[in-house]
Amino acid sequence: MPFVALVIFLGIVFLTGGSSRDDVQTLLILRPASIIACGVALWSLRGCHVRANAFLFGMTGALFAIVIVHLVPLPPQIWTALPDRDLLATVDQATGLDGVWRPISLVPSATWNAFYSLFVPLAVLMLGVQLTRNEIIRLLSVILVFGFANGLWVLLQAVSSQDSAIFFYRRWSDGRAIGLFANRNHQALFLATLFPMLAVNISLAKTADEMKRKLIVAAALGIFIVPLMLVSGSRSGIVFGIISLVFASFLYKSPNVFEGRRRAGRRFNPWIPFAALAVLGIGAVTAIMARAEALSRLVTPDQVDELRFRVWGPIMNMGWKFFPVGSGIGSFVEVYQMGENYGLLGPTYLNHAHNDWVEIFLTAGLPGLVLLCIGLYAFARTSYVSFRRPVVDGRGARMAKLGSIVIALLALGSFGDYPLRTPWLMCVFVIATLWLSGNVRNAANIAGNR
Repeated sequence: MPFVALVIFLGIVFLTGGSSRDDVQTLLILRPASIIACGVALWSLRGCHVRANAFLFGMTGALFAIVIVHLVPLPPQIWTALPDRDLLATVDQATGLDGVWRPISLVPSATWNAFYSLFVPLAVLMLGVQLTRNEIIRLLSVILVFGFANGLWVLLQAVSSQDSAIFFYRRWSDGRAIGLFANRNHQALFLATLFPMLAVNISLAKTADEMKRKLIVAAALGIFIVPLMLVSGSRSGIVFGIISLVFASFLYKSPNVFEGRRRAGRRFNPWIPFAALAVLGIGAVTAIMARAEALSRLVTPDQVDELRFRVWGPIMNMGWKFFPVGSGIGSFVEVYQMGENYGLLGPTYLNHAHNDWVEIFLTAGLPGLVLLCIGLYAFARTSYVSFRRPVVDGRGARMAKLGSIVIALLALGSFGDYPLRTPWLMCVFVIATLWLSGNVRNAANIAGNR
């Protein structure tokens, strides 16, 4: 039941969770579905599942705790003493509201939105820890299927009118064919994570026939991924695509089905034809379609002078003003506008810092940084163990390495954007965390033996 429920929920998130905004209509479906999924997960969740994944649940609980603390109303004597609350206190005094209790968050409605958004990854975590060893590995195929579906969706958008109903987020995608995402960088980053997934998927083949089927799948997806990255217009997508291809080459290991051929001196690396297809795809789309917007944007002379890079310094300065408590989870837009540099004013507004590491510092303050450092340490330590320890369980070890690389790609992508604020990529992150944490134990059997 947990596996079926998780796959169904992932399908709902895939169709409705392509935007990080709080005003998209798809949230009317996604938010209730996430609460229901949490309820379904609680029905079968056991203490052994929580104890076996104590760190993941501890980090999740700490994240919820920070958000809740930011929403607790405080007496005026306390909240007015918090850093950089002078303007708000002056406004309250001038309007006769100087006795009002206010929370840490300067924008409580945005913090409530952040609170509700956490139920999506929470549902994936609570269902995921209940899966058996084989079911967690099967999630790899599930994500690859969704990746292929996204590619087909892009093709439908490419041949359809921009007014078509298949453009879910046309207002923010500017009519670009970027599938079920509202942000081209998020779509390109998701596509980049598929390369190492495909390499591991091939490596897990047990028979020659299965190997052939997985090679066909890899070739089909490879033909999709490379052109989609180029036409999306995402420069970071090209960079991460190259990085992920390098990672994929290290992850790939010829399956045991070819062990006899290697002993006989015949070496066959299926990753080579796949990489060749990827290169051919790049050449074909560049030469024929002439729509490689990402390549043209990559060589734009003034790209370094983009607004998103110039605001990081001022945002860091704002963060120090609100340190150590922060301005409130989710409060970036309004807080940045309060202190925006006149030289950076323009006809558009920043919906995020386009650097989640910096935005966490501004909105979550010291508690957010501490939680982030704990997560980074755990990631580094677990990744080191996964890559250095003797291989006892070959499939589990490969999945752990894959989880490490997917998390690394998402973390790197957070330096120039905010991918983990998109519900679908939140789910991918949680699944990668389960892979990395070595959660290939048969939790169901543990529960059954108790």
